[in-house]
Amino acid sequence: MRTHSDAPEYYSYANQGERIMSLDYPFHFDTRGHTAETSEDEHIRDLIEQVLFTAPGERVNRPTFGCGLLQLVFAPNSDALAATSQFLVQGALQQWLGDLIVVESVQVENEDSTLRVTIQYVIRRTQTRTTADFVRAGVGA
Repeated sequence: MRTHSDAPEYYSYANQGERIMSLDYPFHFDTRGHTAETSEDEHIRDLIEQVLFTAPGERVNRPTFGCGLLQLVFAPNSDALAATSQFLVQGALQQWLGDLIVVESVQVENEDSTLRVTIQYVIRRTQTRTTADFVRAGVGA
């Protein structure tokens, strides 16, 4: 993995002050053939996406990682599904990303065969408020 010590914008800083590279998700190579990197804000959005769509048990070394949202994709679309999804998302984000973000709100909407998750959060290091939308079609289909 190649690092760019002369380009600090390629790095994000953890709460403990250590420098870490912000890899783009999904993993790929940039036009130069190097590991693709991203901004801190986009990296955090990528991390949220990973938490949302990773099922617990899917990662060998972190068997409890994820929130199991995809397990609900084929459940009957209802208000109960939306409420369950909201609790799953809120808890998983607090557990896995609580040191990076403060989750202000989680809104789960179900329309026909689509599940939409809207998350409003504040990035702790920069105090930047952000809203991210995640949509999965085929719920209840």
